[in-house]
Amino acid sequence: DGTGGCMYISGVPGTGKTATVHEVIHCLQQAARNDELPAFQFIEINGMKLTEPQQAYVQILKLLTNQKATAIHAAVLLEKMFCKPNPKRKTIVLVVDELDLLWTRKQNVMYNLFDWPTQKGSKLIVLAIANTMDLPERIMMNRVASRLGLTRMSFQPYTYKQLQQIVSSRMAQVKAFEEDAIQLVSRKVAALSGDARRCLDICRRSTEICELSSQKSSSGLVTMTYIMQAMDEMFSSPYIHTIRNASMQEQIFLKATIAEFRRLGLEEATVQQVYHQHVALCRIEGLKTPTVSEIMAISSRLSACRLLLTESNIKYLHSRIRLNVSQDDVMYALKKD
Repeated sequence: DGTGGCMYISGVPGTGKTATVHEVIHCLQQAARNDELPAFQFIEINGMKLTEPQQAYVQILKLLTNQKATAIHAAVLLEKMFCKPNPKRKTIVLVVDELDLLWTRKQNVMYNLFDWPTQKGSKLIVLAIANTMDLPERIMMNRVASRLGLTRMSFQPYTYKQLQQIVSSRMAQVKAFEEDAIQLVSRKVAALSGDARRCLDICRRSTEICELSSQKSSSGLVTMTYIMQAMDEMFSSPYIHTIRNASMQEQIFLKATIAEFRRLGLEEATVQQVYHQHVALCRIEGLKTPTVSEIMAISSRLSACRLLLTESNIKYLHSRIRLNVSQDDVMYALKKD
């Protein structure tokens, strides 16, 4: 019938969202080649690779027509393409990875990406991949959320048993790790983030340490000792040392920052927004709530240590802050206590 559709795929990093989508697309392309499905055109853009959100229009137009245009002109041409039915045109499957990074104050890029498939005869299917589960409601407000007559799929973080299975399946017939070592890395990563990529990185590094070690284990396999060495190495940056030696209130401020980022579905927030989270955490812990001046001092100290990046212009509570280290690293540093 020539209509389009949207699917919103969310989940924390390293849970297989993009890999699963690519595998499904591969199967669909195979089915199309076997005449089991109508032929379609597949294109993909990644928010991480765009210099600014508006460049999404330029990329999509270039991938579809090989035509170069400015962002404004590209948006107009795409609008015409998707809003005027063309029976001869193939269905287009557009994958938008790292959708979170296409957020702008006016939401126009996201709005159009979700609006075009709803147009009659658009023949556009958008698969949007993001780390934030409730991005449509939190960021796009009702204007876009109302348009999202979309299917949702949420990828949960891997459990330790699933991570164990992933590592074991990668080894296939090779016996390189002791069972306890695989279980240890799976449990540690599952407790932090459930990120399969992080889990495999630690395994890769531990095998390198084992190969270089002069005191190999009697079995010659990667043991728990090598896993611990790899983890300490991957999580032992000077930043982690700084976080562990920070004051209680500074550590709570970092926890509050992560909590606020997750609530907003963004990688930045104002000091005021973080302050509200900080107050809530202090109440839970039964600690004295810091004053606004104390919070500003905490923010300044963390910024001086380069754990936070803050706006240079002095906006007091309205200054925007970002983390200068990964959330995983912060959680790892604080979990050890």
